Amino acid sequence: MTTTVTPPETPIVKEQKRSRLPKSARAGGTLHGGPIAYAVLAVFMIVSLFPLVWTAIAASRDNQRLAENPPPFWFGSNLFKNLEIAWKDANLGEAFLNTTIVAGTSAVTIVVLSTIAGFAFAKLRFKGRNALMLVVIGTMMIPPQLSIIPLYMMVAKLDWTDQLQAVIFPSLVSAFGVFFMRQYLLQALPDEVIEAARVDGAGSWRVVWHVVFPAARPAMAVLGMLMFVQAWNDFLWPFLVLTQTGNPTVQVAVAGLGRGYTPDQSLIMAGALLGTLPLLLVFAIFGKQIVGGIMQGAVKG
Repeated sequence: MTTTVTPPETPIVKEQKRSRLPKSARAGGTLHGGPIAYAVLAVFMIVSLFPLVWTAIAASRDNQRLAENPPPFWFGSNLFKNLEIAWKDANLGEAFLNTTIVAGTSAVTIVVLSTIAGFAFAKLRFKGRNALMLVVIGTMMIPPQLSIIPLYMMVAKLDWTDQLQAVIFPSLVSAFGVFFMRQYLLQALPDEVIEAARVDGAGSWRVVWHVVFPAARPAMAVLGMLMFVQAWNDFLWPFLVLTQTGNPTVQVAVAGLGRGYTPDQSLIMAGALLGTLPLLLVFAIFGKQIVGGIMQGAVKG
């Protein structure tokens, strides 16, 4: 009986086989979708953009035209007028500053603390680690509305009502952020890298700063964007502890627009449009870096 031994493939043979593959099948090749894929993407894009476009259309009309049937489906001539009135009536300049402070502080703190906690749950061995992780996940299942009354009582005891710290401090940690960073670091941070850093004499905090943070940068960017948007759009808790005349956030200030016997829907839409534009600007500036970071983190080797 004759046994055939297949010689190992040389790099030249591998490259020749790879060159015979279609360009789209090679590593790093560009995949092109067909007309059906582009049609589906176009439909999803139109559906996603329609609420924003409709908000701009409603903000450019007057209240009487919006009440007609059928409603308008194209822009009117009152857009800049309504935007100016909404900006002044809701004092959106101060509201933007307050919301930027609240959302920025919350996002940065959540990202840093969640990365450190996620690293501990993912890579450190300590007693009760799994039980504590279950507790963290369990808090995600509790509706936040259940904690409003005791939280408001604590804020009132501290005399923080109508002050920004009443909104900032309850949002400095996130169970979702801890879980998100733990799941990312389990795969993105090899144990060998941590062991090599410890062999070189790095302590725990030095490992976090020089190893964990660089490895977790793509996930930190995504989590920071999600937490910033969530804090920017938060309405219920700021509405309870802040007022339109004190230290309003954007959502609280917009809630005070168009009040009267007949609410002016065009002004409300103008305020909502102004409150959305900063988020679009932030994503336009940092969206490419975030997507690039995700793709960089997805490529190994």
